[in-house]
Amino acid sequence: MSIDQESQMSDAELDDFLGSHETGVLSLARDDEPYSIPISYGYDATARTFYMRLVSTPDSEKRAFLASEPSARLVVYDGTETAYQSVVATGHLEEVSPDELTVEHIEQYGQAKRPLFEIWADSKADLDIELYEFEPETLSGRQTVLDLEGGGDEE
Repeated sequence: MSIDQESQMSDAELDDFLGSHETGVLSLARDDEPYSIPISYGYDATARTFYMRLVSTPDSEKRAFLASEPSARLVVYDGTETAYQSVVATGHLEEVSPDELTVEHIEQYGQAKRPLFEIWADSKADLDIELYEFEPETLSGRQTVLDLEGGGDEE
């Protein structure tokens, strides 16, 4: 197997890819310490903004990282036997207060899957659900097409 074609995604390809997916890995960093979690998101291609519901307990590691206003990196990827795509977004998360919610916010958060409370050891009443927007400072994507025959461009 060899790489037949590798390229940067265009803006339209980025938006289409992000709009057709709903999960990724969010990494937060403070000082020299990283923290990564799988998340679900909604994506607005016009504003190029991600919308996330993040669930945590008051004294969790996630809550401590979010409170520190860390740098953030979101990776969304997908692959098949013949192709691979990945998008990386970097920047800072902005918490959205329930008092500041607009109709547009509600529509976007509605596209993000609801957190699965069953995965938490704590009761639902002990969980904090906070809403975040992520308007990336950088957004880039790559796509690779694989040649399963291994011949590449050779004749």
